[in-house]
Amino acid sequence: MIQIIKFNILCCTLFLLVSCGSQKKIIVDSKVIRDTVYITHANPKYHIITEANLPEYVISQKNFPSIAFNERIKFLVLHYTVSDYPTSVKILAKKGQVSAHYLITDQPNDTIDILVSEDKRAWHAGVSSWNGTENLNDTSIGIEIVNKGYTKIKDSLVFTYFPKYQIKKVATLSKNIINRYEIDPVNVVGHSDIAPLRKQDPGPMFPWKELYTQYGIGAWYEEYDKEYYLTQYIPDTYPYSSPLEFQKALKKYGYKIDLTGEWDKNTYLTIRAFQWHFRPEKADGNVDAETWAILQALNKKYRSNTK
Repeated sequence: MIQIIKFNILCCTLFLLVSCGSQKKIIVDSKVIRDTVYITHANPKYHIITEANLPEYVISQKNFPSIAFNERIKFLVLHYTVSDYPTSVKILAKKGQVSAHYLITDQPNDTIDILVSEDKRAWHAGVSSWNGTENLNDTSIGIEIVNKGYTKIKDSLVFTYFPKYQIKKVATLSKNIINRYEIDPVNVVGHSDIAPLRKQDPGPMFPWKELYTQYGIGAWYEEYDKEYYLTQYIPDTYPYSSPLEFQKALKKYGYKIDLTGEWDKNTYLTIRAFQWHFRPEKADGNVDAETWAILQALNKKYRSNTK
């Protein structure tokens, strides 16, 4: 028995349904997706059914879904566009070189653009790695946020603020995706986390802590764990760990980094990406006691079973 229902775009989901082998064009207004979403009684999860179209045969769904499956989507990657909305659309939807699944506009309305169906591979992550998985385009959903990125002033990068209404859109959409695909908190990442040597987005102005505390999205450390690790160091003493020790801790959490045992350029860029995510008030790529304590607290909370 199959139920047929409609979902609200902001409180539920955005789906592209392919039925009987022929694609239905997704029609989206600001609130409701008019395509059909099929839900089976055998499993409370939502299933997007893509099946063969054989005029001479019936494709039976009586044994759907098999219990021997899992989701291919493991990661949620957040980006900024470094351009205004019209330019972002041109780059992500018209040029054919890069894309994302969703685009969060910079307008205070109730619209979220879908650019690529979730069951398709969007070109948003590029050369990337997280926790041993390479080429995250294969296993991720990408959300682009209209934001101008940064301006370089002398040797400093000055990043652009994200409005509250924009972050609410990001949170609502992200929570829905995370719940449907059961994405692990540590797999909700920024582009700079998965490509720290070449990417800066979504930058230190992106409110990762707010997403965690207000919406339960992504990973964050426990304050008492951070304070515990801080007590092990003498304030203003530098460095707080050996390069190799810190590189190993970054790799344990998920970052791809060579264990060189040196404070080299690649280590500096990876530390800076980590700080953009978890210590934005000090995002200079240099390790201090608090950066080291935060990394240890994160590994204790999320990677205690990882060697």
